[in-house]
Amino acid sequence: MTATTIGGGIIPLLPFLLFVVSLSSSPFVSGYTPLSASTLNKLPALISPSDFTTTPGSGGLLSPLLIPRVPGTEGSARARRHFLDFFREELPRWSVEVHNSSSVTPVSGGVEVEFVNLVLRRDPPWRTDQEEGIERLTLVAHYDSLYRPEGFIGAVDSAAACAILLGVVRGVDEALTRKWERQEGQGEGLEEDVGVQILLLDGEEAWEVWSDTDSLYGARALASDWDAQGRLRSIGLFVLLDLLGAPGPSVPSYFAKTHWAYRLLAGVEGRLRDQGGLETTGKWFGDMEKKAHMFTRHFVLDDHVPFMERGVDVLHVIPSPFPDVWHTMEDDGDHLDGPTVRDWARIFMVFVAEWLELDGFFGGGEGYLGEKDEL
Repeated sequence: MTATTIGGGIIPLLPFLLFVVSLSSSPFVSGYTPLSASTLNKLPALISPSDFTTTPGSGGLLSPLLIPRVPGTEGSARARRHFLDFFREELPRWSVEVHNSSSVTPVSGGVEVEFVNLVLRRDPPWRTDQEEGIERLTLVAHYDSLYRPEGFIGAVDSAAACAILLGVVRGVDEALTRKWERQEGQGEGLEEDVGVQILLLDGEEAWEVWSDTDSLYGARALASDWDAQGRLRSIGLFVLLDLLGAPGPSVPSYFAKTHWAYRLLAGVEGRLRDQGGLETTGKWFGDMEKKAHMFTRHFVLDDHVPFMERGVDVLHVIPSPFPDVWHTMEDDGDHLDGPTVRDWARIFMVFVAEWLELDGFFGGGEGYLGEKDEL
């Protein structure tokens, strides 16, 4: 780790991603509605173990991503094809936007490397203006992997998070369709301007040594472009998932400004555990009662920073300490914990369903946890 200077002092960069933020509270999102116990009991079964198998060639959401995904390489292109095929075949109502940028890296010999972000979005069907007045829950992960060591896969960093997001939005998509169709049919609730989008970002990793210019390539380009286009104001909350999939995670509340959102996510975990809706045990969100004076100024850079610097509210979901396999060759599918990966998908599915007020719009379910696998 290197060190950074804040306010004239030298502070080591810890594996503990914090950023300088105001200690004022954020406005509460309009309309967050907890699910009923009956709906909450249905949702865990929507996450299938077969979606998160790590066996090569087995398909699903995760295994196609367990390859090196260095920007500008065939592995990166394969990952994008996996994402695009998934949305085309399984979520055709979602819009797909490709955001391209390029940059010279410290190891590219003066040649520009292409960085490709994917923006997947679903807005209420009565929306006529794509950006004006809309508020989108924005779920984010990076899909690139380290340039060195050669062959590095990055299962927790962050193939698993990408697969989790695919599972989450597929799980809520039909309920969202039912809700919006009913609203249109009854002519009610058409003033609602809440959508959801996924950002799959390229180029998070440094190629040589982390710096302001050698890191966050895709995030920096997207934040800059959206700022110029006035699109950042449509982000209701920027939820960044990183380093998920190792067993026994402990996720702090990093930002006082969005501690209210952290408490919502912690509440989801608690209710699911109380109902037996999770496979794992323990408590992943331990900072529910954290007070304003307890937030510090330590930080390590991540994809949220270019957005936060421009005023976007961020909820950063990343464990501290980092998983033991972080930036090692052991960060592969064999070192993912299957129950943990699936439980992350369940927690985020409930969070998204509650944000979008989908209670009562899910169909019948089979009860909890029918099949299990070796992951």
